[in-house]
Amino acid sequence: MAKELTVAEKLKQLYELQLIDSEIDQIEILKGELPMEVSDLEDDIVGLQTRIQKIEAQAEELEKGVNSEQAKIKEAETLIERYTKQMDNVKNNREYEALMKEQELQGLEIQLADKKIRGLREEISRKEESLATAKEKLASKNKNLEIKKVELTAIISKTEKEEAALLKESEKKRKKIEDRLLKAYDKIRETYRNGMAVVTVERDACGGCFNQIPPQLQLEIGLRKKIIVCEHCGRILVDDAILEAAQPENA
Repeated sequence: MAKELTVAEKLKQLYELQLIDSEIDQIEILKGELPMEVSDLEDDIVGLQTRIQKIEAQAEELEKGVNSEQAKIKEAETLIERYTKQMDNVKNNREYEALMKEQELQGLEIQLADKKIRGLREEISRKEESLATAKEKLASKNKNLEIKKVELTAIISKTEKEEAALLKESEKKRKKIEDRLLKAYDKIRETYRNGMAVVTVERDACGGCFNQIPPQLQLEIGLRKKIIVCEHCGRILVDDAILEAAQPENA
């Protein structure tokens, strides 16, 4: 049966884990906002591609509308031509007036179709402008994405082996730390952007928030008889010599 770890040994394990996790954090800082920027750009590109497809489909429907109205004009012109020929063979004024009325109606159909075509052409023009703008944005986003991907790939290529080794070492360390302490450690890490949960006392101050630590509390920290947290920031405090603390015999 493994021997119960001393407080000093528990603190040493926590601090060693903090050192490893801080190195992992530094790699993430090196990557900076690139992973998020790449993801955002990819989302933007998908959105623009969808928008372009939608505009193209709308423009296609408008063109179909133009073709339909042009077909109506052609049909009306054919009917007018037919009525004109029929007027040469009318037998009375009533037939003549009837044919004239039909010509007028077809003329109105042509005017209405022309008006619709103008409206459709204007709408198509607006769609083409929107399409050109969307394609320009898409080209810019794609170019920017390629640049960001190259930057991120270079960083990952440079750090992935180191990061993988650190993650493996972090996981190994975590298995040796009791759940209660590990949960407290993770909770504190999540609280602060720099991820520092375990800090040393530096120049009589907390290495996390830099508030002064009373001499008596510093003495207790150095004795490593209990786990002490900073009363100002809640971080776990250890002394500079913590890494020299003895390892457990059955570690």
